[in-house]
Amino acid sequence: MPHAADSGPAQPEDPPSFETFAGLVYPFLELQCFHRNYYRVLEAFARGRVRRLIVTMPPQHGKSVGATTLLPAYVLGLDPDCRVAIASYSGALASKFNRRVQRILESREYGDIFPATTIKRGTRPPNYIRTADEVEIIGRRGGLLSVGREGSLTGNRVDCFILDDLYKDALEANSPLIRANCWEWYTSVVRTRMHNTSRELIVFTRWHEEDLIGTIMAREPVVELTCWSQLETLQPGQWLHLNFEALKASPATELDARAPGEALWEAQHGAELLAAKRRLDPLQFEAMYQGRPSAREGLLYGPNFAEYDRLPHEIVRYGNYTDTADTGDDYLCSLSYAVDTDGVIHITDAVYSREAMEVTEELVAGMLVRSGTRQAAVESNNGGRGFARAVQRLAPEVRVEWFHQHGNKEARILSNAATAIHLLRFPRGWNQRWPELYAHLTTYRRQFRANRWHDAADVITGIVEREAADGGRRKLCGVRFL
Repeated sequence: MPHAADSGPAQPEDPPSFETFAGLVYPFLELQCFHRNYYRVLEAFARGRVRRLIVTMPPQHGKSVGATTLLPAYVLGLDPDCRVAIASYSGALASKFNRRVQRILESREYGDIFPATTIKRGTRPPNYIRTADEVEIIGRRGGLLSVGREGSLTGNRVDCFILDDLYKDALEANSPLIRANCWEWYTSVVRTRMHNTSRELIVFTRWHEEDLIGTIMAREPVVELTCWSQLETLQPGQWLHLNFEALKASPATELDARAPGEALWEAQHGAELLAAKRRLDPLQFEAMYQGRPSAREGLLYGPNFAEYDRLPHEIVRYGNYTDTADTGDDYLCSLSYAVDTDGVIHITDAVYSREAMEVTEELVAGMLVRSGTRQAAVESNNGGRGFARAVQRLAPEVRVEWFHQHGNKEARILSNAATAIHLLRFPRGWNQRWPELYAHLTTYRRQFRANRWHDAADVITGIVEREAADGGRRKLCGVRFL
């Protein structure tokens, strides 16, 4: 119920930044660079400069401490009249967040920062609510509510909604019924409690491409947050999306300048540990740790490539196929292989890298010599001709040919997928030997434009096209030898 404002302490005219506030009320925090950037974005949300925000982050990286524990207290400090609501997959978890916020609100440190934001202590004042699910700010109209997914908010307006972990686990997120119920609850409860100036923050680990975040992305405008100026230029109705990858894979940005492969929080979740998790289940890792979920039923190859322990005795040909990187974000993919008398293609070695050409030229040349390859093919579409010549100089015993790929990439990859699964064999343990190659192939999606990288799929398609036609006899036109 609303309350008339009482005379009392005023809020500070120049409140501290959210990061400073967090350090004062939680002095035990050890903030990393990404935490500071995360908190800067949360501050823009708290101050109303961003009204619709999505944050995706790996498990155990501090997302809930920032968004669902510290942020509500900060918002109520800035505006004691604000009605804040926290929602999670269960009422018990939402209440747990609520109690943590209340402990901050009644702390001495908080009172020193925001003296006008106070809550009931014990039984005083008697006319105010303070339970595990709701607390009112004394003398003001604001307060904090907590609710589980599918819970009711009848009669309560909400100025600031924070939705944290709306799915308990993969089992829930993979259930079409639960996803549908979650969406219905979101549209019929969350959205109906909001008004023109309400703010909305959705923060959780991704599980499925059609979870709440995925559904919003498919229906409403969502802008990827890559530079600080976007905090000031967001258009009305747009969502801002901040994604922190556990292992850096996307291009560097102002908010995340890590090098490729660098862990988000090396001291807590190092690159070696994360690589081991990715080897266990690449698809789940891409969803939970990289923020790029894919439905298993929507995969083009999946974990269906056969593996071999040793090469057959009769090998009729050793070959190699290389696709150089199209852009700075792409991978150079070079696969050496051996073809047996049945036309089965055994991948023997690989270079899969985003290093500069001067580095990959030596890596590929060394692989060709090491694998006994005598003839290699390089796509010349994107600097491949110069790359091929450089490799030829480094490995003169190998005949390196360059050619222009005229076929449509999407059509080639999709039409040759079944043949690739049937003919290709990878060495046992290739998921550990080449983890990124394994991850990008086994999580490659049928929906072509949903994939970030096509390099690995393009190369295995090229190998199949060269080796499968007419029993492995090549029918390439316009091939020139160096």
